Amino acid sequence: MTQIFNAAKAFADSDRLLVSAIVAAQQSLGRSIVVGLCGAQGSGKSTTAARLAEQLEAMGRPTAVLSIDDFYLTLEQRRALARDVHPLLITRGVPGTHDVALAKATITALLNAGEGDAISVPSFDKTTDDRAQSAEWPSHQGPISVVLLEGWCVGARPQRDDALAEPINALERENDSDGRWRRYVNDQLAGQYADLFGCLDFRLFLKAPSFEHVLGWRQQQEVGLTRIAGRSLPAMDERALLHFIAHYERITRNLLDENWADIIINIGPDRVPRAHEIRNV
Repeated sequence: MTQIFNAAKAFADSDRLLVSAIVAAQQSLGRSIVVGLCGAQGSGKSTTAARLAEQLEAMGRPTAVLSIDDFYLTLEQRRALARDVHPLLITRGVPGTHDVALAKATITALLNAGEGDAISVPSFDKTTDDRAQSAEWPSHQGPISVVLLEGWCVGARPQRDDALAEPINALERENDSDGRWRRYVNDQLAGQYADLFGCLDFRLFLKAPSFEHVLGWRQQQEVGLTRIAGRSLPAMDERALLHFIAHYERITRNLLDENWADIIINIGPDRVPRAHEIRNV
């Protein structure tokens, strides 16, 4: 019981800190704001975003939660990238596999929404590895005070060219020996993603203890996905998941190494908040 109490208190204290900081940022700027919430796969971004949104709503600040995952390019578009640029781009996730223009347009529409406006937000079905039909997209009604953009690479910055020279895992050694894929991804971070992340007024980071915890967290996510017989792809086993998260490793490690966010929440292997760092509040 003590462990449950302590965990619950840790989440409550962390949420209170983040909500207070978001409210202060909005009051300081005197307008609707965009908040970025970053964290490795399975770190608890979606559940954290939902809790923050609920608390902000209760304070009279309508909040729209967007996941960068819902702006993945369609399967057909990624197949074209794999054919024309690099085969590894068939796998969703890394910068270059999102519809950045659609993300920017959606954020702008939400920030400018008035009474009676309904703004549709794209949705991506991970069980089919494709964007959901527009008829299935959710919508937000009326004015928004806070747009909360969550995602594993939200706020990520490009690496120096010399940092790209050596592969960091088997995926890069075997499938990107010339560095063409990782340089393309890095160029995307330096270009259109820098433009997208430039709209962030405030940046939050759920910092994992290390990259090595990501596999277990992602396995739990995989089990939790709802699949539809005859439509959904089969669940990934451990070997497939290892291959999948290797696509994310370079940027995730870089995010863990840099002090780039306004507030960093250090989480334990159990994803419970352990400590926080306030940098620009």
